[in-house]
Amino acid sequence: MRGLAERVVEDVDGAIERDPAATSRLEVVLTSPGLHAIWAHRGLHELWKLPGGRLPARVLATVTRAVTGVEIHPGARIGRRFFIDHGMGVVIGETAQVGDDVMLYHGVTLGGRSLARVKRHPTIGNRVTIGSGARVLGPIDVGDDAQIGANSVVVKDVPSGAVATGIPAQLRFPKKGTVNRWVDPAIYI
Repeated sequence: MRGLAERVVEDVDGAIERDPAATSRLEVVLTSPGLHAIWAHRGLHELWKLPGGRLPARVLATVTRAVTGVEIHPGARIGRRFFIDHGMGVVIGETAQVGDDVMLYHGVTLGGRSLARVKRHPTIGNRVTIGSGARVLGPIDVGDDAQIGANSVVVKDVPSGAVATGIPAQLRFPKKGTVNRWVDPAIYI
């Protein structure tokens, strides 16, 4: 239980760090659908791994989606201090892998492009920010410290430290020494 409590505190602190509208821990705990969705996902992911747990995990994930507006497949693997700002419309597919300290804005899709039963969703590195409405599709890799601009469609790998914007996304590389983990990717559009 101690580890669980520490993870909850870590999530809340991460949300406060990244959300300038958050005024207290209590407010974040009570009103953040992104946090509610990730907390539910963590339990459902454990259920997903148990024999006979897949169907109950999918059913409860559907309930979570109805309550939070965030759809995270219970098979997805998500790292620590993950934060979804506003949450509504976020979709994360079954074979998606998300690193630590990742931030998604509303309407982001980490989706697939294949019907084959293989790894078909993206792998997102650490400290990545993905802007509102972005679509990251297929079994691609998004490197550490990358940023994806609002409404971009990403279908190819994004190297570490790059900024991907547009449809289809084009890559840019910020000047050395200009790192702001939580900057709004829309400024690059």
